Amino acid sequence: MQPVHGIILKIISVCLFVVMAALIKATADIVPPGQAVFFRSFFALPIIFVWLAMRHELRNGWKTVNPLGHFWRGLIGTGAMGLGFTGLGLLPLPEVTAIGYAAPLLVVVFAAMFLDEKVGIFRLSTVGLGMVGVLIVLSPRLSTALGVSETLGALVVFMGAVLAALAQVFVRKLVATEGTSAIVFWFTVTSSILSLFTIPWGWVWPGWSAAALLVFAGFVGGMGQMFLTSSYRYADASLVAPFDYTSMILALGIGYFVFGEVPTATMLVGAAIVIFAGVLIIWRERALGLQRAQQRKAMGSIGGK
Repeated sequence: MQPVHGIILKIISVCLFVVMAALIKATADIVPPGQAVFFRSFFALPIIFVWLAMRHELRNGWKTVNPLGHFWRGLIGTGAMGLGFTGLGLLPLPEVTAIGYAAPLLVVVFAAMFLDEKVGIFRLSTVGLGMVGVLIVLSPRLSTALGVSETLGALVVFMGAVLAALAQVFVRKLVATEGTSAIVFWFTVTSSILSLFTIPWGWVWPGWSAAALLVFAGFVGGMGQMFLTSSYRYADASLVAPFDYTSMILALGIGYFVFGEVPTATMLVGAAIVIFAGVLIIWRERALGLQRAQQRKAMGSIGGK
């Protein structure tokens, strides 16, 4: 294990995903979300093929024994992506980022509901705290005085976070039989195909500059996935997970300097609460993981005597 290397790769992946979101946001007034999903997914495929080749998995890495599982994961994940891209056209980038932090909190709840994972009072309380933070971020947008589009944007982004959490539950099921490469590959293929069904809903020729931004978004998204997956080869997931929240720093910077979005105090307070709750859950998961590892080691030592 090389934890520093893993952390660096994780931060790079986080930065790439924020840049990808900014590119999608820059074209949100030109192309509909479904078309943006297509560009993001289809043009990530060349990067994924290169990644598979680098892992020497080009021949077998995409093979699967659970195609239906990939379909359902792809369907839900594509929905989450589409809703998130819709929100980028309606809300400031930092707010979309902050509301998206609800997803890992909801994974805890859904894992208990659908995977029979044991969730103690500490994690449930922390999830509750995090959801309070999400509500604080959402609250100004739920007033129709600000406009229906902003209210819709807040609800759409939150629903995207719900679907993203459900998609993660499907991923947890898939890892029992599927490799990481297959999961990444088939999600990208599935989302590329499913996005084509949105053609009747307003696809346009975006012009060369917007098309270039969208193609680049696909490349950047594919690279982000590559760096993200690679980070777990060098460090434990529980160690690198907190660095997801570094995305807020870049989102605030891009939002302010590129899109002229000034963060509100309400958004910053809510985001801070969500981040705090998320880090607490990660810390608790890591502590429990270390405890279980020590118990297994102790039992192994006893058994070896």
